[in-house]
Amino acid sequence: MKLIVGLIVVAFTAFGIIANIATVNRLKKEAAAAYQNGEYEKAIANYQTLLDSLNIEDPNIRLNLAHSLIQAGDTVSAQRNYNRLLRTEDTNIKSVAYQQMGVIASGQKKYEEALSIFKESLKANPSNEEARYNYELVKELLKKQEEQQQNQENQQNQNQQNDQQKDKNQQEQQQEQDQQQNQKGEEGEQSEQNEEGQKQEQQQEQQGESEGDPQDAEEQNTQQGEQQEEGDKSDEEQSASQMSERLKEMNISEEKARMILEAMRNNEMQYIQQNRRRQEKARDRTKPDW
Repeated sequence: MKLIVGLIVVAFTAFGIIANIATVNRLKKEAAAAYQNGEYEKAIANYQTLLDSLNIEDPNIRLNLAHSLIQAGDTVSAQRNYNRLLRTEDTNIKSVAYQQMGVIASGQKKYEEALSIFKESLKANPSNEEARYNYELVKELLKKQEEQQQNQENQQNQNQQNDQQKDKNQQEQQQEQDQQQNQKGEEGEQSEQNEEGQKQEQQQEQQGESEGDPQDAEEQNTQQGEQQEEGDKSDEEQSASQMSERLKEMNISEEKARMILEAMRNNEMQYIQQNRRRQEKARDRTKPDW
């Protein structure tokens, strides 16, 4: 009886194992087909059932789960599963896990981190050509990134220098404008002073002209004297002409008239001399001459 019961237990256990293997294989096939068809959510569900519900700890299943999570856009969960595979003894799976983590880092433009991860992938499996290609690609991207950063720094420095030069030029221009304004102000003051000086000189010249130079005054007096003499001569000539006409009217010749005038002058001179003698006799000598 006990033997029959034992056989029945063994039979059920074997059946359970067979059934479990069939389920595992079915889920693997369905997950792989879903992944190939782009049904990443279905693939993720099947792989998680195998790992969590059936407790199938297979590095290949976890690697495929991480691949499916990447395709579905769940990068955080994918990185977590890739990271768990770094402890596996399967160097090929470990190399692929490192490689995929490097791809994620390079996609985030963390080129230095990605380069270091690809190195670990090649250490785990030097024959991983895809990891080697990614390593060289990221190396070039890192070089370009460094060049861009250097160019940006150079451009920033150049912009800063340009701004400083611009400020310097503006300051120099402002100083030049201030100097020009000051110069114009000084020239304006000098011009005003010159104009004032010219006005004073003109006033002095006008005043000097109004007062007259002694030489000019003498010349003017000479001219006036000449004009007076000419006037006197003219008057004399006019008087002589009038006298000549009167003599003609009186029927007296000019020679006779001259004799009469000469006699009158002589009489006038005698009269003047007689008066002077009388005055000298009458002057009191006891008194001063003045």
